[in-house]
Amino acid sequence: MATSRAALVTLTALAPVSWGTTYAVTTEFLPPDRPLFTALARALPAGLLLLALARVLPRGAWWWKAVVLGALNIGAFFPLLFLSAYRLPGGLAAVVGSAGSLFVAGLSVLLLGQRPSARTLVAGAVAAFGVSLVVLRAAGALDTIGLLAAVASTASMSTGTVLTQRWGRPEGVGPLALTGWQLTAGGLLIAPLAFLVEGAPPALDGPAAGGYLYLAVANTAVAYWLWFRGIGRMTATQVTFLGPLSPLTAAVVGWAALGQALTPVQLVGMGLAFGATVAGQFVTRTRTPRALGRTGKNARIEAMDVRDGALRR
Repeated sequence: MATSRAALVTLTALAPVSWGTTYAVTTEFLPPDRPLFTALARALPAGLLLLALARVLPRGAWWWKAVVLGALNIGAFFPLLFLSAYRLPGGLAAVVGSAGSLFVAGLSVLLLGQRPSARTLVAGAVAAFGVSLVVLRAAGALDTIGLLAAVASTASMSTGTVLTQRWGRPEGVGPLALTGWQLTAGGLLIAPLAFLVEGAPPALDGPAAGGYLYLAVANTAVAYWLWFRGIGRMTATQVTFLGPLSPLTAAVVGWAALGQALTPVQLVGMGLAFGATVAGQFVTRTRTPRALGRTGKNARIEAMDVRDGALRR
């Protein structure tokens, strides 16, 4: 049981680790100043690929649920994230994003009937503080629009994460299809905005084409499949505590591949954030039983977790 859980956490953690390489790939290989096209190139091809592999379309209420989840996790999250990253100094957007576990803890009270433990709140605060030591730089004044975009992007992804767990999956539908629905819906929402704001797609050379291929397949299709698979088997809070691995990976890639130095303060921050991430996998909470629209297997697992007084999957 412990081995299978460790494998589940490790596989789910590969998603934010992959996302941590996005900055390096974007700056080194992709055309500059095309954040919306990059978001579109990540989401829509990946969604269509997964749809082709799964060969399952939504039915009934899942048409609008897929659109809602796609908008929250992809369609709104990607543009808001890029907007905040462009307008905020010194990695502040990553710090706001690292507080996602606190957002999820609050939303879980409202939507899942889960009351966060003191350990959850402390670990979430430590994770955000550790990430701030890694990514923050002394730089200019805060931009109000950028700060609002950072908060909105974190709230959007957090809400999508909690709703993904609340709604579960239709009977007989796996995480591959659910991921494909969301990526396709999100990509279709981004498409008109990308062409309206940025115009026609840029000309691509070999490195750019390879970069977009990596982002669409490994960084998005595979990573989001692992992420939503994890949400279906772990608690929303536990999954979100893996989020700080993304800026930590970005810092390591910057040091290893781009020649960026790591200071002692950054190393301390990495240790704090990683420790909080590990601690977040052992948080407990009390739960109010509630029908969450889960599949039969997940419902049985939840019932056992309620009796134990904690969700351990």
